[in-house]
Amino acid sequence: MQSTTAQASMHMSAETSPAAASCSCSLPKLSTRAAIASWSLQIIAAAILGQTLFFKFTAAPEPVYIFTTLGVEPWGRIAAAVSELIAVILLLVPRTAAIGAFMSIGIMLGAIGAHLGPLGIVVKDDGGLLFGLGVVVLLAATGTLVLRRAQGLAQLRSGLGMLGFGPRPMHSGTRA
Repeated sequence: MQSTTAQASMHMSAETSPAAASCSCSLPKLSTRAAIASWSLQIIAAAILGQTLFFKFTAAPEPVYIFTTLGVEPWGRIAAAVSELIAVILLLVPRTAAIGAFMSIGIMLGAIGAHLGPLGIVVKDDGGLLFGLGVVVLLAATGTLVLRRAQGLAQLRSGLGMLGFGPRPMHSGTRA
């Protein structure tokens, strides 16, 4: 009897473990090609976002100038840095990559909008580098979200269901 229990526990997969059983959503798997493409895009977006974090958190002159021009220094700079840090972490965790991609898209739409508005495409003689990096992150995050759309939709449905917005059971024809 004990050997059967040991064998069963040795063969227990992550999907049948008690921890996995507490999650009601199983995410769709990506094909090998889609997974490679998605990971490539995720790493590009995370690397660019992650590289700028140091400058935002240490109040380097360029981010201070940008957020002062936008009228939101220092709290806007710090909030942007924290948001980008969360997006980087989410992008690098396979289960949350679609959420990280969605968050990155929102962040980059704001950044690109600021460049097309009060900042201008060229900031402090950077030749448009920050604007270009923002576009690259936007495209990489969009590609990631497209490749992981089934996973993102499954997570959205699961989250909405936990909030009580899931499908409601049909009632019989009885009235009170």
